[in-house]
Amino acid sequence: MNKSETGSVAWFDLTVPKAKQVSEFYSAVVGWKSQAVSMGEYDDYAMHTPDSNSGVAGVCHATGVNHDLPAQWMMYIKVDDLDASIAQVVKLGGRVLTPVKKLSDASHYAVIQDPAGAVCAVFDETGQDK
Repeated sequence: MNKSETGSVAWFDLTVPKAKQVSEFYSAVVGWKSQAVSMGEYDDYAMHTPDSNSGVAGVCHATGVNHDLPAQWMMYIKVDDLDASIAQVVKLGGRVLTPVKKLSDASHYAVIQDPAGAVCAVFDETGQDK
């Protein structure tokens, strides 16, 4: 995931039981190139455009920290302050579906649901451990 401006959609992930098979599906259907990303005991897959080789999405196994994510394309929206955004979710009638999770050493995220039922992830790049 690249640094991005607040409010932008920075990444998409799809979390499924058979990530390798699904990454191959998208490679064949839309032309993405699949690059294995070691998660220790298994690989998830970063999907890259065929022309510029830009990373555009991930196809991940529904295991480990992803065990509780729904099998849908999940967009990640950059926020300035994850805790403040989560507080607004609750205040405005949404739901926080996961605890705050570490995305990288410099970012954390939570999966939220808006009052209409749509799901996405919000993340910050604070560098603080939660």
